[in-house]
Amino acid sequence: MDLGLAGKLALVTGSTAGIGFAIAKQLAREGATVYVNGRTQVRVDKAVKDIGAAHAGAKVIGIAADLGTKAGIDALIAQIPKLDVLVNNLGIFDIKPVLEIPDEEWMRFFETNVLSGVRLARQYMPAMLKAKWGRVLFISSESAIQIPAEMVHYGMTKTAQMAVARGIAESFPASGVTVNSVLVGPTESEGVGTFLESMAQSSGKSKDDVAAGFFATARPSSLLKRFITPDEVASMVTYLCSEAASATTGSSVRVDGGVIRAI
Repeated sequence: MDLGLAGKLALVTGSTAGIGFAIAKQLAREGATVYVNGRTQVRVDKAVKDIGAAHAGAKVIGIAADLGTKAGIDALIAQIPKLDVLVNNLGIFDIKPVLEIPDEEWMRFFETNVLSGVRLARQYMPAMLKAKWGRVLFISSESAIQIPAEMVHYGMTKTAQMAVARGIAESFPASGVTVNSVLVGPTESEGVGTFLESMAQSSGKSKDDVAAGFFATARPSSLLKRFITPDEVASMVTYLCSEAASATTGSSVRVDGGVIRAI
């Protein structure tokens, strides 16, 4: 299927590893010119090289900038004049008891996970609206619906992303620009892999046993009973970025492995 992405200009934030990298790689495979972003030049350069090796002729441009800050956003904007596709994937998480989270952490999580996407949408959507075509996505989480008690500040930002995506979509009906959020379930990203390895070492169990315990206790409603792969998430995101997804907007699309029980 031709997804109509050839020649489109796409930015995937936080795309040097995990879900963001998988999205960038699939968009490049479809013929889009993809801007890869991360905080360090070394990681950005490696991601660009790896995507180029996977897809000969891929058009990939790396930009190192910390988009959790306004200065970082400004630095990136200075290098990208316009976009057709904006995937707000950047996100941070941490496990901490809710009453021990200081103001600074609440603000850092909100600025990184939510405001980064707001700032970029505000910058690039006017040209999309003028062209009557564009795709804006916010990579949210099942934690937006089922707030995890061990990281309430993270869950708060994921819920906010859903609200922002719906609100922006409501603001521009019949515009040709779609805006959606994607609710991702437990995914075997770089951070999760490190966490599982650490838990396995400290408990004396295998990584597979630790993962099975996670789904038995922390995410018992999962229907997959395994971690989602980044490529599985990227497949849905790539579709939502495509011409074929023109009737999907203002939606919260689930790639959660059935974790969310609500119909």
